[in-house]
Amino acid sequence: MTIDVGQSLPEFSVPATSELTVTPETLKGHYTVLYFYPKDSTPGCTTEGQQFRDLFEDFKALNAVIYGVSRDGLKAHENFRAKQSFPFELISDKEETLCRALDVIKLKKMYGKEHEGIERSTFVLDEQGVLIKEWRKVKADGHAQEVLEFLKQHTA
Repeated sequence: MTIDVGQSLPEFSVPATSELTVTPETLKGHYTVLYFYPKDSTPGCTTEGQQFRDLFEDFKALNAVIYGVSRDGLKAHENFRAKQSFPFELISDKEETLCRALDVIKLKKMYGKEHEGIERSTFVLDEQGVLIKEWRKVKADGHAQEVLEFLKQHTA
């Protein structure tokens, strides 16, 4: 089952950095930005994370919480987060629970071989946990600013 704009996420429970567990209930009471990226510590994913980091206070001022999501494990996430000084948590979705619910697992080609991987995508949920905006096939550079502009307009 995949989620469309106007719907809530199904029940799930996924681990995140700082020993957190993220569920639909933890995503209520504030706007939530879920940005999905392929792999920790790769150039595009680092750029995207750094830009969300640099705009973190602006998101916070709009009552928005940011989560980065990939299939990497918690240890890799903790290292990536510490190295880049990310003030937000990273969700480890090894079981692809969120990835499948939001349909971000796509067939990709690398060096002529096909494999399934995360298509860079971002989703914004409102204070009730309802999906209000999605971006697919995202270009990392400048995307955090685009998400921030959407939230500014939406909360104005």
